[in-house]
Amino acid sequence: MTARGRPPLTARPPVAVLLGGPSAEHDVSIVSGTAIAEALAGAGFAVRQIVIDLDGRWWTLPGDHRRGDRPAAAYDDPVRLGASGFATASAAIEALAAADPQPVVFIALHGPFGEDGTVQAMLEAAGLPYTGSGVTASALGMDKAIFKRLVRGIGLPVADWREIRAARWRDDRRAVLAELEAFAAGTGDRRLMVKPSGLGSSVGMTLAHGPEEYPPALDEAFRHDTVALVEAYLAGARDLEVSVIGNDHARLELYGPGEIVAGHEFYDYEAKYTPGLSVTSIRAEVSPATKATILKIARDAYRAIGAEGFARVDFLVRGDEVFLSEINTIPGFTPISLFPTMPVDAGYSFADVCIRVVELAQERHASRAGRRLTPADLPR
Repeated sequence: MTARGRPPLTARPPVAVLLGGPSAEHDVSIVSGTAIAEALAGAGFAVRQIVIDLDGRWWTLPGDHRRGDRPAAAYDDPVRLGASGFATASAAIEALAAADPQPVVFIALHGPFGEDGTVQAMLEAAGLPYTGSGVTASALGMDKAIFKRLVRGIGLPVADWREIRAARWRDDRRAVLAELEAFAAGTGDRRLMVKPSGLGSSVGMTLAHGPEEYPPALDEAFRHDTVALVEAYLAGARDLEVSVIGNDHARLELYGPGEIVAGHEFYDYEAKYTPGLSVTSIRAEVSPATKATILKIARDAYRAIGAEGFARVDFLVRGDEVFLSEINTIPGFTPISLFPTMPVDAGYSFADVCIRVVELAQERHASRAGRRLTPADLPR
């Protein structure tokens, strides 16, 4: 038996794991994708690993490929790993769609292209089953500014913020800086968190300690996106996370909250992905009331964007105050990631989580397969 008393799959579908991608989160995706591939292969799935390089070219790794102790940088040149190339996304997706049986595409891509609805739309158009959220939910989850507008609009608590566009920063830096100084003064703290609106893994994110640090922080954010999110700094806040699994919004599985104690001043890229630098716990010490609040907000956020399959919902907690930070529709599956480890309380192993995600992709695809139209369905 697998997690939660589920019988093992009698027919395990082939799985194509997409990893890498033309995103600043490329290396994290390599770690996530290879871990997923190894777990599914060990569980008896026929797994194909497809690396997407920084130029957007698609490469199939040898069937017996395992990452082992290779650094993520080794995947910068897939040919040296024995990979063969499709060259274009369309050729790769056509080949996957033509396969018999068709694989479930496990999207292990983080950041733009892989997490923002782009690759989801391509797979949707090809009729391929794929893991995680669909196009709309992926786009809403990836864009932090729009996500914050949405969840604040339905009454969920978020830290106050400002949105700065690159064109405005270029044309009127003085006005932007004056606005941010006034914003910081209103919060009572000169420190501001500055980040790209459409990126994750803390890439391009800076804790600016005062007005003199706002310009370089904005410049860094605009290296990665055309919109920067500038948030009020919540001094002393704890970083908590919740795992959400499920398609049916009435029967979601929620695990956590877990907690991260960052090894740096804030949970930046290095603190996230350097083993041993930060400390994580799958069971945060919070009161029953705070836990209930966090889980309710996580469920509400997941439902608000129409998420499916799985997601991680992040929080900042200061005393009794709970602030929704963001939702990650393709959270990290690295060996030190909280998303795949928090469900251990329900009996899930890392491999069980991966299998459950594949099952949910099959379930959603099957529910949509019967909705194809015929000429008789058209209003004529």
